[in-house]
Amino acid sequence: MEIFKDRKLVIATKHKKESVIAPLLEKNLGVKCFVPDDFDTDVLGTFTGEIERKEGALTTARKKCLLAMEKTNCDLGIASEGSFGPHPTIFIAHADDEFLIFIDKKNNLEIIVRELSLDTNFNAATINSFQNLVDLVKNVGFPEHAVILKITEKEVTYVVKGIQSWELLEESYNKLSANSSQVVAETDMRAMYNPTRMKVIEKAAKKLVEKIKSFCPQCNTPGFGVVKTKPGLLCKWCGSPTNSIKSHLYQCQKCQFELEKMFPNEKKTEDPMYCDNCNP
Repeated sequence: MEIFKDRKLVIATKHKKESVIAPLLEKNLGVKCFVPDDFDTDVLGTFTGEIERKEGALTTARKKCLLAMEKTNCDLGIASEGSFGPHPTIFIAHADDEFLIFIDKKNNLEIIVRELSLDTNFNAATINSFQNLVDLVKNVGFPEHAVILKITEKEVTYVVKGIQSWELLEESYNKLSANSSQVVAETDMRAMYNPTRMKVIEKAAKKLVEKIKSFCPQCNTPGFGVVKTKPGLLCKWCGSPTNSIKSHLYQCQKCQFELEKMFPNEKKTEDPMYCDNCNP
């Protein structure tokens, strides 16, 4: 893309996210990606609680991106931020909620995508024996996926992160359990220690590339994307509106041109099982 070709793009990360982000952006946009030296994203919050993240994921990603751009004097940047917890609609399942933000100061562009995925090994538990710990880590993909040990959920004075060997796991557990009857074990959700999360970030990066390559039909500005979804797909049986998506509303952030695309999921009616009238 000529608007980005051969421009330097800073990736705001200290957790190796460039491994999945840079190849996609360089191939599709023609940019030259780099990571800033000694850039500590932990100042905006850590997963283990030493530094509390004071703002939401998107605001934090934006701040992270702008800090990296300022530090490197680069007018093109990208950052991601994730959060983990119950899925917003499937409450019994954990979810990885990733935001990716692309900022172009030269052209006054800010392009954002979100990837909400059920594909996560996010887990935490209080354990009272090494065998309990072994059972837990086997279920979260250890040792390919790292784990963290600490004395309590909120006690962060002694935390062992990035554990990816059975030897270190046992050694760390013995040290913590010597001073406490219980130990908290949790998955290390930093991207470089969590291949499952890294795949979700890669998926978000692919979505971002597609959005950047979507141009406004009126002014040709990149990033012409969905700003609102509209429910109301009609039930196949009774014809009543359902909560399923009927259309997507696209908007250009530069000229504000809007376009409504009907039936984005390629179906014009909904199965009665999703109808409150037919299946209350």
